[in-house]
Amino acid sequence: MTVHARLPRRLGLPGAVVIGIGSMVGAGVFTALGLAAERAGTLLLAALALAGVVAWINATSTAQLAAVHPTSGGAYTFGRRQLGEWAGFLAGWGFVTGKSASIAAMAYTFALYVVPAASSSDTDWTARWVAVAAVVLLTGVNLLGITRTVQATVAIVVPVVLILAAVIVAGFLSPGLDAGPPTPGARAPDAVVPKPELWGVLQAAGLLFFAFAGYARIATLGEEVRSPRRTIPRAVFGALAFTLVLYVLLATALQQILGVDGLATSAAPVRDAVAVLFGADWIWLAVLGAALASLGSMLNLVAGLSRTGLAMAREGDLPRALATVSARTSVPWVAQVAAAAVVVLLVLLTDVLTVVGFSSFGVLVYYAVANLAAFTLTERVVRAPRWLNLTGALLCLVLASTLPWVSVLVMLGVFAVGLAGRAMVVWRRGRR
Repeated sequence: MTVHARLPRRLGLPGAVVIGIGSMVGAGVFTALGLAAERAGTLLLAALALAGVVAWINATSTAQLAAVHPTSGGAYTFGRRQLGEWAGFLAGWGFVTGKSASIAAMAYTFALYVVPAASSSDTDWTARWVAVAAVVLLTGVNLLGITRTVQATVAIVVPVVLILAAVIVAGFLSPGLDAGPPTPGARAPDAVVPKPELWGVLQAAGLLFFAFAGYARIATLGEEVRSPRRTIPRAVFGALAFTLVLYVLLATALQQILGVDGLATSAAPVRDAVAVLFGADWIWLAVLGAALASLGSMLNLVAGLSRTGLAMAREGDLPRALATVSARTSVPWVAQVAAAAVVVLLVLLTDVLTVVGFSSFGVLVYYAVANLAAFTLTERVVRAPRWLNLTGALLCLVLASTLPWVSVLVMLGVFAVGLAGRAMVVWRRGRR
């Protein structure tokens, strides 16, 4: 094993685009559209457009920064180099804590899809152990190297996109059914479409924004991208454009299939749409898509989490042992295993379906720092006005303000603990 080794540049444009799409087209799209419709009602597409605009602005900042600083760590590295050590730590801490919770929630969501539903505690633990097995399996894939990660992502993403494409085409070809969810999984069967309000659109956009957040994974893996000044911007915008078009088509098709009321009350709109279009015997198709999407998101999130841990360890903001890189596979294997261990503990010891909301605040802080860092760049690889970076930071804060206060307060506490810990480490170093 070697320590502090540079990661080889093995990721080309197609692989980088696949990583971005695989990170975005995750389990969230199978549930987030229904949750967003519950808040935005007939203005769902407006909320989706707002989320897409925020994502595009953030992508512009991310692409600018990653082209200038093509190394591991994403916004942690960007913030540290452009704004200072404390800003970088704030972004990195927000990413590693928030995304650890997200991975745990995705793993448990995957398990709930593949484990038969029941109310017994035994089944709950069965689901948890299935989630642990998924984390271990995907960690093993990532330990084989970035090339294997890309290959596994292709194997996962292609079936998911084909399933969603089948729903979209069938939805556009079908008459307006205006039907509510055909299964008993609706959140509130008697609910009506909410009146369009600005606050509801903002809340819906906040929920939908995180379905776009995966493009940052390309920047996090920037040290492994070939010709980064050209490849990273193209990969970021290519993956985001593909995903945005897919989401718009899917949201429109789901409204056509279920009606606005049905979509707003559906806990699993893709599943319900499959039942309406093809019959209950084909629900397994939506379950397969959601399960694969969960695995795809987890696969790339675990890879991104380990690279951020590697970058923070190199600078001493996390234990330096996490900077150990395998000489055979060029993977930060200690950071990879450590990230998996944290996620496994979250799966086994916490109610991960409730803590997932906490990660939203951390991710928005992460992107706010990235936008402010991009504002300070003197070298503008991606042509965009500076005011766009400030707009992105402001929009991140606006969306963060729409989150439940419990989530905000808990994550503020997590940030306080992290900053206090770093202050203590810096103080001890100063005394030596």
